[in-house]
Amino acid sequence: MELNDEAQQAVREVGAAINAAIERSPRVAEAIERLRESGYELQLTLRLEIGLREIDAEEATAFASEEDFNLELTDEDLRTLRRMKIRLDPEENE
Repeated sequence: MELNDEAQQAVREVGAAINAAIERSPRVAEAIERLRESGYELQLTLRLEIGLREIDAEEATAFASEEDFNLELTDEDLRTLRRMKIRLDPEENE
């Protein structure tokens, strides 16, 4: 798929945001420090794959509409989002 300049920039921003979140994570820093205290130096390589697909006109309209929708998340979904430092507005979870 050929991406326009705006989409390419957005993909780069997603990658940079994820990298920054990992770098600032106190849990990651603590785990790395524990490894160093155990006599190991961490060499970490993360592979990020971002899959994109173009949305059709009907989907674009649905995204742009202000219709209410119900998003049901499991406890595991919420834990995963918290680990990723993604917070939800409590009103949105009702």
